[in-house]
Amino acid sequence: MINNILKNSIRFIVLVLLQVLIVQNIRLGSYIILLPYILFILLLPFETPKLVVLLCAFITGLTVDMFYDTAGMHAAACTLIGFARFYVLKLLSPREGYELGLMPNVDSMGSVWFITYSLIIIFIHHLFFFYLEIFRFGEFMRTLSRVFLSTIGTFCFVYIIQFLFYKTYKNK
Repeated sequence: MINNILKNSIRFIVLVLLQVLIVQNIRLGSYIILLPYILFILLLPFETPKLVVLLCAFITGLTVDMFYDTAGMHAAACTLIGFARFYVLKLLSPREGYELGLMPNVDSMGSVWFITYSLIIIFIHHLFFFYLEIFRFGEFMRTLSRVFLSTIGTFCFVYIIQFLFYKTYKNK
């Protein structure tokens, strides 16, 4: 229990620092915005209670808001995906349910499952975030293209992080 809290705390700090110190300075044009800090919410253990997920998501978004000066937009989008995460996990759950102690990552659940799971969550986050940012439907198609391109960019970044840092080695 304490080990999981420590791992998640370190993951939170590393991902937020990665976002605000490095990724914030990467310019890929106005259509691709990378937001890999949401990997923290994606990788919370399956057994995490809903209220704790919501609280962690809100704190994550609020922390990023403090650095980006975005007046709660990240907090709102992260809270939404914290809420949606339960339903997405339920939608993608195996027939027999999730095994105790498994993590929602590529290594534990497989590539296809993780791709589906992360793309849905990232898309929900970006859809809400970018339309909240623009706050009008006058530029609907431009914003929708930002959502799709940023979702693909963020997903690629998150997927690469999965293979670089979250690989467990099994003895066979």
